[in-house]
Amino acid sequence: MKARVIAFYLPQFHPVPYNDKVWGPGFTEWTNVAKARPLFHGHYQPRIPADLGFYDLRLPETREQQAELASSAGVEGFCYWHYWMGNGKRLLSRPFDEVLASGKPDYPFCLAWANHDWTTKTWKNNGGTTMIAEQLYPGKEDYINHFNVVLPAFKDHRYITVDGKPLFCIFDPYRFPDVEEFMELWRKLAKENGLEGVYFVAMCNSTTTMVRDADGRIHRVLPNLESSEAVYKSFLNMGFDGINSLGKSRAEMLYSGKYRRLIRFALQQRFSFMPTLKYEYPEVVKNFFAPEDSWENVFPTILPQWDRSPRTGKSEGVYVNSTPENFQEHIKKALDVIKDKSQEHRILFLRSWNEWGEGNYVEPDMKYGHGFIDAIRNTILE
Repeated sequence: MKARVIAFYLPQFHPVPYNDKVWGPGFTEWTNVAKARPLFHGHYQPRIPADLGFYDLRLPETREQQAELASSAGVEGFCYWHYWMGNGKRLLSRPFDEVLASGKPDYPFCLAWANHDWTTKTWKNNGGTTMIAEQLYPGKEDYINHFNVVLPAFKDHRYITVDGKPLFCIFDPYRFPDVEEFMELWRKLAKENGLEGVYFVAMCNSTTTMVRDADGRIHRVLPNLESSEAVYKSFLNMGFDGINSLGKSRAEMLYSGKYRRLIRFALQQRFSFMPTLKYEYPEVVKNFFAPEDSWENVFPTILPQWDRSPRTGKSEGVYVNSTPENFQEHIKKALDVIKDKSQEHRILFLRSWNEWGEGNYVEPDMKYGHGFIDAIRNTILE
């Protein structure tokens, strides 16, 4: 195995009361996926699933099929998005809870805490933003309760570890004011419960326009396209064990020009009459990896496709020519970045397994079939 590929996994493919209340009964990720339409000539929309169909993740058969497909390609396991909103409130938890309780599929997993507000902005093309569930950080008692909910997963034989510790990703460390105290507490609780600790991974862009000061305040800065050292060290200095880097912003700036991309992106967000912004996938991903992605404790992201138009219309860019063949070349570059690391740390995060609403998936579809899964198999296993 040339890399430990861990795939982010979205559990949004089943109805939940919070979504029903805002969008109407039966809303899932498939709602926007199915109604998407092309925005320009040759735009691949709508995207229709093949082998698995428009599945419901309450079905154990679907979860088994997903694990079989991923395993066959050499994907080590799924990293389930985990929604703990504070004060014991959890969202979209049923699929993972059933995987944990049933022991099936017998396939490795870990968790990534999606610690962000849940608003209509994620699935709404225009209009105002409505808060569905606010992300709160109530303090020590809630952090202990959160740990106790996650502990059975940490102790499961399927849980993915790094250096003998359960791997736990945090989506937005910048806006988590108590993140240092949170990690210190969880490490203490883990050892008290017979674990070696917790391997905390900060998820971040390799090039950022935000910096968190020592006092926790966030301010804007000009992005540095030459080096990600300051970005990565800022998280490591907080106490994180590792970094999951995403090179999307960096690659788009180097493709379009730093200031042109920043200005155009802002205009896209504000004015609906702007034409769809298109990025040539094979050209963009040439600059996806920063020099510091070769650090031992930095775990880069591989990106098969990107098209959030089912959710956001024209307000974000669409990647064109994101074919399985071009994805395979992208993986080869990623493997070159991590080749000198120890096997334990030769990790690539796949973003994603099934983010259909972002056009960001490798599951079989009607156009490419198993092409993206085959691209992983061809590079990771051979």
